[in-house]
Amino acid sequence: MSELAITPAQKADTNKKAYKMLVGGEWRDSKVGTTIDSIDPSNEEVIATVPDGGDADVADAVEAGKAAFAEWRSFSAAKRQKKMYELADRMENRIEHFAMLDVVDSGNPLIGMIEDAKKAPAEIRNFANMASELKGTSFETPYDVMCFTVREAFGVVGRIIPFNHPYRFAAKVAPGLAAGNAVILKPGETTSLSALEFGEMAMDIFPKGLISVVTGYGHTVGRAIVKHPEIMRVAFTGSVPTGQAIMRDAAEHMKRLSLELGGKNPMIVFPDVDIAKATRGCIKGMNLARSMGQSCQSNSRVFVHEKIYDQFIAELVERVAKLKVGDPRHETTVIGPVNHKKHYDRIMSLIDSGKTEGAKLLTGGVRPSQFIKGYYIEPTVFTDVTTEMRIAREEIFGPVVSVLKWSDYETVIKQANGTEFGLTANIWTNDLTLANRTAKLMQAGLVWINGAGGRLPGVPFGGYKMSGLGKEGDLSDLLSYTQEKSIITHLQ
Repeated sequence: MSELAITPAQKADTNKKAYKMLVGGEWRDSKVGTTIDSIDPSNEEVIATVPDGGDADVADAVEAGKAAFAEWRSFSAAKRQKKMYELADRMENRIEHFAMLDVVDSGNPLIGMIEDAKKAPAEIRNFANMASELKGTSFETPYDVMCFTVREAFGVVGRIIPFNHPYRFAAKVAPGLAAGNAVILKPGETTSLSALEFGEMAMDIFPKGLISVVTGYGHTVGRAIVKHPEIMRVAFTGSVPTGQAIMRDAAEHMKRLSLELGGKNPMIVFPDVDIAKATRGCIKGMNLARSMGQSCQSNSRVFVHEKIYDQFIAELVERVAKLKVGDPRHETTVIGPVNHKKHYDRIMSLIDSGKTEGAKLLTGGVRPSQFIKGYYIEPTVFTDVTTEMRIAREEIFGPVVSVLKWSDYETVIKQANGTEFGLTANIWTNDLTLANRTAKLMQAGLVWINGAGGRLPGVPFGGYKMSGLGKEGDLSDLLSYTQEKSIITHLQ
């Protein structure tokens, strides 16, 4: 990996590449006629431009998708699987390229993006393998009647992804494809490059127009996808306010939605733990080394029992302070920059609020002194945090850990659940009876016990409360891209 070269498209300004969007199997500029700069978060330099799309581009992608769907729907599950495997094979041959492309476009460090680039083809294979599970049901009937159900694809579906894992999330077109649909992919406006090159890699495998990649902003391209009357299934990963806006717009045509939204996830640490293991688990669960805490499943609220509170904090701060902040291209870098200026400013504002409201800043919270440019923030640990503070209530989506002290079991359960979110939770104790009892009390869609951050293939992922609707990664995800039809035949 140390030998990876940076291509001209990954350099700054003078050699910046003008990407086009992929619509109907063709590369084109947007009909709006404007572009969006893609900025390297490590140095704030423009590395590329992408088209700034709009309603007309989405409408064209829908028409192309309808034509491709007419062919794709006739493919057997085995044939769809074969085509998706062909795509996964290509992806596996270009892991280093896509990892580095995401590094310069998103700011995530190389070690994390190599992992993402390996998981992306696995996502394609996972759903390709499920394609044969699109089964109907038969019913017991009188001798002169037959009754059964079939599952049918919607036609053209939409997939809207965020900036934190650009290439890996581009592979989330997989369930829509496996179910027999055409897919319009809208990447994050600040991280569109790997999605566009993913589309290029796939375009000669599938029917022309089966995958379109339409770039642009959420309030234009994203909204156009949601409001288009012929896109009846939309999946979105992002913030709660945007998810709410999508629900309002989707109501006009009764669209089927899956929404993977925010989290303010608790980690509850009991006094019997191995403190070294628990602090390592806290850092891993925060996704600091992989995406600077820019993950909806990060355990950003850490509830530590008073008996080990001081020891835990001392060990955590020591470990966090040693995390290497640097150029994300370097394979020794653990912490890179956050994704864009607006996001950087918001995180710094929340750090300031923590100090103003009385939390104790033990490490981090500033731009590293060695960087004049770039959206770098030293990984941050606050203690003496109370549940009323903004840093304990709002999703920061950055490298900020808030540590809270607890002594009473019922109180900590109430505090852990005392948020509008319910995505994940993390429990640390050697008492597995206590761990599982606590897991049942957590209002969260995924609970880890004595571990963090990993999911086996096929395990459903999705939240409670304001953290979203529906599940991803499992059979129910695949089935959600189909409609069920009942057929009753009266035999003559």
